[in-house]
Amino acid sequence: MSRLFTPLTLRELSIRNRIFVSPMCQYSSREGIPGDWHLVHLGSRAVGGAGLVMVEASAVSAQGRISPDDSGIWNSDQASAFLPIANFIREQGAVPAIQLAHAGRKASTDLPWKGSRPLDAKQRGWQTIAPSALPFDHERPVPREATTQDLETILGQFASAARRSAEAGFEVVEIHMAHGYLLHEFLSPLSNHRTDDFGGSLENRIRFPLRVAKVVRDFWPEHLPVFVRVSASDWIEGGWDLGQTMELARRLKAIGIDLIDCSSGGLLPESAPPFGPGFQTPFASAIRQEVGIATGAGGFITDPAQAEQIVATGLADAVFLARTMLRDPYWPLRAAKELGADLSWPLQYERAKK
Repeated sequence: MSRLFTPLTLRELSIRNRIFVSPMCQYSSREGIPGDWHLVHLGSRAVGGAGLVMVEASAVSAQGRISPDDSGIWNSDQASAFLPIANFIREQGAVPAIQLAHAGRKASTDLPWKGSRPLDAKQRGWQTIAPSALPFDHERPVPREATTQDLETILGQFASAARRSAEAGFEVVEIHMAHGYLLHEFLSPLSNHRTDDFGGSLENRIRFPLRVAKVVRDFWPEHLPVFVRVSASDWIEGGWDLGQTMELARRLKAIGIDLIDCSSGGLLPESAPPFGPGFQTPFASAIRQEVGIATGAGGFITDPAQAEQIVATGLADAVFLARTMLRDPYWPLRAAKELGADLSWPLQYERAKK
């Protein structure tokens, strides 16, 4: 019996298997509104057998986008456009999920295939905001330091995004606290040099991210789960690390967060993660064992036997696949065959199952 292909139940939601499609930016929205590309991209992964399909980092405000072409969930037009996408994912047997995000000082950049350069107002760019007036690198403009009023506004934006996500038919929301974006910027002492109640000590640095988690949990339906993605290490001496992540995870569990999606890095360009198969899995394992909360492992998980081993041995409760699923939307169908699991194929495709 393949453990990878057993259901995972979180609150009242049953997910058909432990293969989760990671949020992957597509940079293909107009005014934050998803379109046909998103329906086909996300829908094909649901047809391909994944248990959960998560929409890319979707900004809670226009200011919170990474690029001008990111998807968003800050208005009703965006929520309405997501509704048929979420419905299609669900109709294929997968759980539709969305990641709520604010890019902070890494916002207002061009598309990756155009170099990801910072944009000014003449190039559809905007003023960025961050915990402290520290740029991501020497090429980026200095962000404006967020005031306490800014933080209250952003809290309200996350709350509204959670409400709209439920209206759009999603069954899971994930809060993005990783990869050097706004909430990660608050967590790390390398990017947070504030001297008020939101900077300095660990207690202060986690204060605003925890407030965001609580407001999302409060506005999200009680019977549905909330995930949080973390960068468990900055991979830089003196930065955010696993020990601090453990304490954050304990607080998130107390708030009612259901799963920690474990990633790493992204805060500064000079970080040097030890890339390799399953290199982030130890973070998921440590948090799961020490904190007693469900975790997801991601990062260079490419082989069905590797994914099975992670779940079957209790290193994590699920695997998050990104580039693996870009290369092969039907990876779960192939993995099920290799592992001897009986995963239903779409009726339209059944003649190819054997």
